[in-house]
Amino acid sequence: MSSRQIPAGASAPAVSSKSASKYYGYFLEERDEILKHKWIESQKAGEDIGFDRALTEWVREHRDEWRKERERRKEKK
Repeated sequence: MSSRQIPAGASAPAVSSKSASKYYGYFLEERDEILKHKWIESQKAGEDIGFDRALTEWVREHRDEWRKERERRKEKK
């Protein structure tokens, strides 16, 4: 059994659908930013840089600032 499998007789922690959709929405926003980064960097390189490289670069170079800006936008609402 891998560390991610749930043992027999146990159940996964309960997650409300509202909470799950909030996190899924957050995931989708972040994925869109990574895909934008992939497109921009692929255009600069003249070839597809691939999702893995785009993800790594975006997390390393842009994620922290993106999260801060996202929180600022949420506070203004």
